[in-house]
Amino acid sequence: MSVSLPLRDRKIDIFFVVLFSVFTVTSLISDLLPTVGVDFSRPTGNFFVDSNYWYAHDADPLFMHPPDWMRIVTGLSAFVYMPFYVVLVLALVTGKNWIQLPAVMYATMIVTLTGIVVFGVEFFGDPATRTGDPAKFLAFNLAYVLVPLLLLIRMRAPLPFTRRF
Repeated sequence: MSVSLPLRDRKIDIFFVVLFSVFTVTSLISDLLPTVGVDFSRPTGNFFVDSNYWYAHDADPLFMHPPDWMRIVTGLSAFVYMPFYVVLVLALVTGKNWIQLPAVMYATMIVTLTGIVVFGVEFFGDPATRTGDPAKFLAFNLAYVLVPLLLLIRMRAPLPFTRRF
């Protein structure tokens, strides 16, 4: 017989719950807006637009004027990853083992799209679209690759939330 451990006994999952809850909010603020074509080329007085302007102006010129492929990447985050984060958080809180395969699929996608494509373009792409401030770019973006990698490690064992009796 197997029983899921309570969340209080799965400290690492508390870490994931907090971070993926934050990722839910940042997907809404930072990824939905460029996907739907909000202009970040100048401050507007709107907190969300100006937050994206501040980030894009200093650290990520590609984000300020996203090409179509980048809008597809941000669209995946806004319309696929964001709802997944909500489901993931609920599954982590309740210890539902069925989240294992979707979590592995998500982590693989995010590492490939963000880790390879976006970081590759940011650091090795056209000089006009390269990051203006690598430290700021990494401060804002590295967690979106490292945390899914940690989740992938967390989900490697069968029945990740279960103790066998």
